Amino acid sequence: MSIVVEHEKRRREILEKALDVFMDEGYEAVTIQKIADKCGITRTTLYIYFKNKGEIFNFSIKQFLQVLENDITETKKGKSLSRTEKIVQVMEVIIDRIDENRRLLSVILDHLIHSSKGEYDPGYRVRRRTVRLRHIMTAMMIDGIKAGEFKPDLNVKDANEMLYGFIEAAIFRLTIMHYPSLEDLKNAVKLAVCGFAK
Repeated sequence: MSIVVEHEKRRREILEKALDVFMDEGYEAVTIQKIADKCGITRTTLYIYFKNKGEIFNFSIKQFLQVLENDITETKKGKSLSRTEKIVQVMEVIIDRIDENRRLLSVILDHLIHSSKGEYDPGYRVRRRTVRLRHIMTAMMIDGIKAGEFKPDLNVKDANEMLYGFIEAAIFRLTIMHYPSLEDLKNAVKLAVCGFAK
């Protein structure tokens, strides 16, 4: 196995174990030493892979968003799907990925809540990280209007805000309310997106 593959494998192992530490103690209480201890390595070895806990945390978020964006891009390519079906499927993919990443999102929420108590604006950081997702959804709605499948007077900004609200609701339901299933939310998404159609 190549050195690069081994390095990436080790980074993923560190990320998984670091997530356990973040979950157990909350972002603010976590130290590099605690992460190193959980991984069974020294701090010096940990520094080979990551500079600090912030980098570990941010890399986890970046990795989650990258996988999500790849999944969305693949879903959008479905040639046999109508524009409505594509948006519904994209939203279902997002909801499923949220479900699979409950632990990470729980840590992110904890960090955002803690950060909001200071002068830090967590909303700005979230918007910055999700801007690509919003652009993808906007482009899909504009495509639906141009193709004549969606109402020509569809307010894309408001529709995008509604879909993003469903995403926020999914995060809340899974990380805070611990809902076992999101079928009700998926059905609500279908109903909303069908309202875009002519």
